[in-house]
Amino acid sequence: MRRLIAVFALVASAVLLVGCAPAPTPTATPDVTEPEYCARMVTNSGGLDDRSFNQSTWEGLQEAATKYNIDTDAIVSTAETDLAPNVSQAVATGCQFVLTVGFELADATLAEATKNPDVHFAIVDEFVDAPNVKPIVFDTAQASFLAGYLAAGVTKTGKVGTFGGGNQPPVTLFMDGFVDGVAMYNDKHETTVEVLGWNKDTQDGSFTGDFEDVNKGKSLTQTLIDQGADIILPVAGQVGQGAAAAAIENPGVSIIWVDNDGYVTLPAQFQSVVLTSVLKNTSAAVVETIGADLEGSFDNEAFVGTLKNGGVEIADFHDQSALVSAELVDELEQIRAAIIAGIITVTGPSSPQ
Repeated sequence: MRRLIAVFALVASAVLLVGCAPAPTPTATPDVTEPEYCARMVTNSGGLDDRSFNQSTWEGLQEAATKYNIDTDAIVSTAETDLAPNVSQAVATGCQFVLTVGFELADATLAEATKNPDVHFAIVDEFVDAPNVKPIVFDTAQASFLAGYLAAGVTKTGKVGTFGGGNQPPVTLFMDGFVDGVAMYNDKHETTVEVLGWNKDTQDGSFTGDFEDVNKGKSLTQTLIDQGADIILPVAGQVGQGAAAAAIENPGVSIIWVDNDGYVTLPAQFQSVVLTSVLKNTSAAVVETIGADLEGSFDNEAFVGTLKNGGVEIADFHDQSALVSAELVDELEQIRAAIIAGIITVTGPSSPQ
């Protein structure tokens, strides 16, 4: 009995010791590293979801945020009066990098860059000459030359058309290349395809006057269709969606989108009328520029996107592939190679090179 009591006493002591043992040390929560670098983007008056260069620039900034663990945000302009205040607001955030988009923001970007020499800026689609501003521009005429050649080879009416949102170098550069591409097709095939809406020699043509009013795009496109054009190149941001709407209502009419692949970015109802798109690889250029800034190698030398470096291109033909013959595809490949090799030079008053 004494032994049994002793055993119980030992067990009780053990339980008591366990009950009085210090609590386990909690597992340390890993520190979440907050981004030390931030970047702010300012859109032009077309807004963030313009299905054009604001949207693709923002996609590039978001990609950079994920790749480099940086803090990013966009300040959206909806009117011309927003532009300068929004750039000032971006600088006031204290971020190291400010990215502006479009011709309209050139003056405001230069003004803020001059006042804030320690902040690094980049501007898409425009040259700004300052030691802390990097222009990100694209020789879109090279790719729109291919689009013009394609349009001349596909048209059934012998007339194609183009219009812009405003008579600005980043806009008219597309139109110049398009006209020249049609001209080369005519020379090669002894045809007389006509371009409505733009005269490269006089640098004058058809414009809606803004980049927001879709109804203006639809109305102007209908005018070109009524004049016989069956392929339209709108260079007008979201206004170009009006061109797609007009094309839907006029069987046999196609559009060529710009900046990004319209087959992907436009509402699905318009996919059937997208012949191709003149692409600018804005996203990759933004990621590259942010990466260089983080590495301490930022400079103000312009990035110029070309066919050679993959900065510009034309998109697939998607649903309209059947309209493009194998022979025409071969010719486009030969022209692309000749432009890259410098055998064919695509130039115009707004060329970035």
